[in-house]
Amino acid sequence: MAGAAGRIERRSGISLWRQIADQIRQAIGSGEFAEKLPPEVTLAERFGVNRHTVRGAISALVQEGVLRAEQGRGTFIERKQRLAYPIGARTRFSEGLQGQTRDRRGILLTDSVEVADQRTMQALGLSDGDRVVRLETVSEADGRPISRATSFFPASRFAGIENLYAQSGSVTAALRSFGIEDYFRHSTLISARHASDADLADLRLSPGAIVIATVYTNVDPDERPIQFSETRFAADLVELSVS
Repeated sequence: MAGAAGRIERRSGISLWRQIADQIRQAIGSGEFAEKLPPEVTLAERFGVNRHTVRGAISALVQEGVLRAEQGRGTFIERKQRLAYPIGARTRFSEGLQGQTRDRRGILLTDSVEVADQRTMQALGLSDGDRVVRLETVSEADGRPISRATSFFPASRFAGIENLYAQSGSVTAALRSFGIEDYFRHSTLISARHASDADLADLRLSPGAIVIATVYTNVDPDERPIQFSETRFAADLVELSVS
């Protein structure tokens, strides 16, 4: 990772420890660090920083569950199997993780009714001034939060969906109450980025953590848009499988 030290930008506005944490993640992902990290002094030399900065990066990754520190033995890579989450025509949270986790549930954080912005209006086929129901939610698997979502539904068609979701913890169940027995994924865009402060808190991640973001639109059997959402998955816990 001699090149890694060269990728540390001291004037980028991003904390050095956070850049180092990102580089360590990449090295783990590429297999360069297979079982155990080099000593702190070695990492400090390779990144051109002091040991305190390296220690901060390692501490964040330990808190996040990427690394495991053992007194007197060193810092080891935690090899946790990621959950495989399929993205297809019928993407459902509970069904997607069936067989991989015992318990799955959705939690409503906040809700509101607001005028759709331009992006949401286009995705849902709405007109200027139309309102949408906005849901901020977290999905858990076996008690661990794995994704956080921001979802919009046409308010004229789905008034009260926030209460139905709060009761069931399921978008599918909530939509069924409106007579929608089936729905389909119309489009999905996938990207990766650093988690926002809200995502860090709600997904229990450490600063610098990476999330995989999916932006998608769901439609009913008549191909009418019913949901526009962005879901952020904890990248160290989930891998997406697109079919």
